[in-house]
Amino acid sequence: MPELNWLAIIVAAVVMVVVSTAYYIIFGSQLKALSAAYADAQSRPPPWKVVFELARCLVLGAVVAGLISLLGISEVGGAIQLALALWVAFPVVLLVGSVQWEKVPPMLAAIHAGDWVLKLLIVTLIVTLWP
Repeated sequence: MPELNWLAIIVAAVVMVVVSTAYYIIFGSQLKALSAAYADAQSRPPPWKVVFELARCLVLGAVVAGLISLLGISEVGGAIQLALALWVAFPVVLLVGSVQWEKVPPMLAAIHAGDWVLKLLIVTLIVTLWP
């Protein structure tokens, strides 16, 4: 079992939440136009949603940190390659499926894909480069 740097994982999770929040604020008007789920969105999410998102990011961070350890990644290039491979293999594949089968607007899927690539780059770089 790989040894995980929990401080790096926690920092990465917090950074992911902050960056993701800023990202979705930037795309707020587009999200409201593309999906009824965002039409009534408040300017601030309730505290339980923030805690839930932090927990999701902690799980993501722990899984990615385990992969980094198992793969022996220790440099920026490897971290970026892993982030992009995970991004294509999971969020992109799932989001393309939602466009194809659930009629999710392609722009909505693209916005979510952008959030995921940021999260994966953040976590892989922080965990890899943490001293």
